[in-house]
Amino acid sequence: MSQSPATRQSPRARPLSPHLTIYRPTITMTMSIVHRITGGALYFGTLLVVWWLVAASISESYFDFVNGIFGSWLGRLVLFGYTWALMHHMLGGIRHFVWDTGTGLEKHTASKIAWATLAGSVVLTLAIWVVGYLARGA
Repeated sequence: MSQSPATRQSPRARPLSPHLTIYRPTITMTMSIVHRITGGALYFGTLLVVWWLVAASISESYFDFVNGIFGSWLGRLVLFGYTWALMHHMLGGIRHFVWDTGTGLEKHTASKIAWATLAGSVVLTLAIWVVGYLARGA
């Protein structure tokens, strides 16, 4: 038995997905995006560590060349950024691990943890560099 055109239902219009631009950025959203960016940056930084290790295995002169690059103001800035990315990504991973246990998922708690991730990454980065300079005696 066929349905008449009047009784046939037309397909429902599907709702459109909202684009990110309609949302006001929250600290948890921002830290999630930064976590992904720092993860990508760590790939680049790890290549620098590999370059340094390979230089150490090739020759003393090549190692001195690579150390000279890393010791320049630009090299130190890149290494400082790598250190921050490493600390931020690590703390973001800990934050996600805590969430995986079902803890800290409330809106205000999650926001506080996200702010703590940001502050902690800055403090740890500065502490690592201060200790490093003190250990070098420079």
